[in-house]
Amino acid sequence: MANNLDIVSMSLPKQLDEQIEKEVKTGKFASKSEFVRFLVRLWQEDKLAKEIDEAEKDIAAGRVKEIKSLKELR
Repeated sequence: MANNLDIVSMSLPKQLDEQIEKEVKTGKFASKSEFVRFLVRLWQEDKLAKEIDEAEKDIAAGRVKEIKSLKELR
């Protein structure tokens, strides 16, 4: 099975690194990597929620586009 993970190195200020380490030590996260993945997922969810909110505003304002195929969603 192919590994679909990329290794990314990050530089963080010591205070942030200590805060992340503290969260890992609570047991909620198995590692710093898991903590960062959690934050990225939160960011993605927030971004999607904002896009949905904007779309709902456009629909309410009558600014809609008729979609004739799934390709147009991209």
